Amino acid sequence: MTTVTERDVQLLRDALGPLRDREQIAERLLEASAKHSFDPDKELDWDSPVEDGKWFWPPELISLYDTPMWRRMSQEQRQELARHEAASLASLGIWFEIILMQLLVRHIYDKPVVSNHVRYALTEIADECRHSMMFGRMITWGGTPCYPVPRRYHNLARVLKTVSTTPGSFAATLLGEEILDWMQRLTFPDERVQTLVRGVTRIHVVEEARHVRYAREELRRQMVTAPRWERELTRVSCGEAARVFSVCFVNPQVYAHVGLDPQEAVAQVKASGHRAEVMQSGAKRLTDFFDDIGVLNGVGRRLWKNSGLLA
Repeated sequence: MTTVTERDVQLLRDALGPLRDREQIAERLLEASAKHSFDPDKELDWDSPVEDGKWFWPPELISLYDTPMWRRMSQEQRQELARHEAASLASLGIWFEIILMQLLVRHIYDKPVVSNHVRYALTEIADECRHSMMFGRMITWGGTPCYPVPRRYHNLARVLKTVSTTPGSFAATLLGEEILDWMQRLTFPDERVQTLVRGVTRIHVVEEARHVRYAREELRRQMVTAPRWERELTRVSCGEAARVFSVCFVNPQVYAHVGLDPQEAVAQVKASGHRAEVMQSGAKRLTDFFDDIGVLNGVGRRLWKNSGLLA
C-alpha cells in the first residue's frame, strides 16, 4: 500500500488551494489556546439569579417562532419554551461533544505523541470536557430537566462513531460545531438574553473557533489523501449524521413541558419556512465548504437535502 508522507501532502492541493503544514497549524492553535482559554467555573457567575423578563435563547432562533402555534402563545409561554429549548440544545451539545472526544482520541491513537498535532487534539479534548461540564451546569442553573436524544439515535450514534472513517469523524465534528456556533454568535451579543447564557455562548464561540479550524484543515487533508472507498463512505455517513442531527436538534418533550401538544408542535416546525431558513442559514458556511472539498457529492448530497439543512 502506498503511504502519503507529510512532504507529499505539502505538494497537494484541493479546490481551496494548497494544503497547509499540519504541525504549523497545530502550533498556531496551541498558541491561541494559551492566550484565549477559559475556566467556566471561575469565569461565570453561577450564583447569579435568573433575570426576570429575559430570554434563554433569542426568540427568532426558537423552533416555533412565527408559526400559528407561536402566535397563539403568551409572551410568558414563549420565554418558557426558550428556557427549555436552551436546555435541549445544551443536552445535545453534551451528547455530541462526548462523541467528538471519543473520535479525537481514536484519531491520535497511532499518531506521534510528541507532535503538535496530537498536543492540540489533547488540548481540544480538554476544552470539550470543560464545555460539557459548563453546559450541564447551565441546564441546572436554568432549572429545567436534561433532554437526552431519543434512545434509538443514542444507539445509532454508537454505530456511526464505530464505523466512522477519519474524514467522516472530522466531517461529523464540523456538523455538530458549526450550526450551533452560528446560533451562538447571534446569542452572546444579544442583550435580550440572560447574562449567564450569553457568557456560556461567548466562551464556546471563542474556543470552538480553534476546533473548527483544526477540523477543517484535517478534513481537507483527509479528502485529498484518503482512498476512494473511504471518501465515498464519508459522504454517506456524513449525510446520515446530518439527518440524525436535524431530527435531534430540539427534543419534542420541550413542547410538553410548556403545555403544548408535541405532535402538533413538531408538525408546525417541519412546515415552518422561517425554521427552514434558520437551519439552512446556520449550515450554509459548512455546506459551502463541504461542497468545495467534495463531501456533498452523490448520495451524500441527497441525504443532506433530506435533512433539511441544504436547500
